[in-house]
Amino acid sequence: MRLKDKKVIALVEEDFEDLELWYPILRLQEEGATVHLVGKEANKKYIGKYGVPAESDYAFSDIRSEDYDAILVPGGWAPDKLRRYPEVLQFIKEMNAEKKPIGQICHAGWVLISANILQGKKVTSTPGIKDDMTNAGATWYDEPVVADGHIISSRRPPDLPPYVKIFADKLAEK
Repeated sequence: MRLKDKKVIALVEEDFEDLELWYPILRLQEEGATVHLVGKEANKKYIGKYGVPAESDYAFSDIRSEDYDAILVPGGWAPDKLRRYPEVLQFIKEMNAEKKPIGQICHAGWVLISANILQGKKVTSTPGIKDDMTNAGATWYDEPVVADGHIISSRRPPDLPPYVKIFADKLAEK
């Protein structure tokens, strides 16, 4: 299993897009990665847009980015909440500085915008936040997945297979 010794943060907050959280987690676990769900509170049940629950393993304050190899930001409406937490923005900034894989899909680009790491980057997202992405200095593409170094971005649930494949490949390289 090529990701056996890899540890990944999967951020969680209310109204996450169910598939955009769970599909990457399950695929990475299938390849041997340890994935921790991390939210504002530990052991809290967060509910996705379509009613699928996700219980956090840890609170933001319980972890350090240096103990992880990558981070995943799901879409849905959760990113609008996640980007308001200083700890989340710090995780993103630290992982960016270390060139660790950062996965974002759909509206998750909002978190990267708030972390101020998109200047000069190539990305995609849901078309609904295209203007936000370009105003943050990124070049936006209407593609299923765009990888610019360690930042892997995707548009929506139908794009999950190529998104997670490229994310896993980047994680395996680290």
